[in-house]
Amino acid sequence: MHNSNANLSETKAGFGMWIYIMSDCVLFAALFATYAVLNGQTFGNATPKEIVDLPYALLETLVLLTSSFTCGLALIASQKNKKDWMLGLLFATFLLGATFVGLEAHEFSKLISEGHGPQQSAFLSSFFALVGTHGLHVSIGLLWLLILMIYVAIKGLSERGKEKLFLFSLFWHFLDIVWICIFTFVYLFGLL
Repeated sequence: MHNSNANLSETKAGFGMWIYIMSDCVLFAALFATYAVLNGQTFGNATPKEIVDLPYALLETLVLLTSSFTCGLALIASQKNKKDWMLGLLFATFLLGATFVGLEAHEFSKLISEGHGPQQSAFLSSFFALVGTHGLHVSIGLLWLLILMIYVAIKGLSERGKEKLFLFSLFWHFLDIVWICIFTFVYLFGLL
């Protein structure tokens, strides 16, 4: 009886995570659509070509994708019951994710200091909304990751801990997919 309840709980948690991810897809689709409509509305201010720093965006991309790799390795370590390896890899994921958020915050502060804040044009408002919402999600993911590491450090590597890590990894990899779309749509297409 207890085992079937545990499986039901895992199914509900997994289903709930997929529902959440689908709702986030809708949110990001709306932000991408808004950006697509407004990216030409510069009102004489900076254009996408003028604000895009492709090497910097590529650095952000490499940092975030590397964090996804370490997150995947942590998941593998958890399946092999290697708690210390898993925690080390999650810590690396945390550091890389925090580096990404720091790079994004630096990019935003540089743009604002150059007079390209979100209030300057509809294009810049949509840029900051799209990229900033992703950054907010990564920041929330970092908090989740920190709580997860504390949970595993205290409670050990239980099946529940493995499930929590799996659900986190779904979220983290989803954010990478969204970032690849942002990198392509905003940064690469912004140079065209």
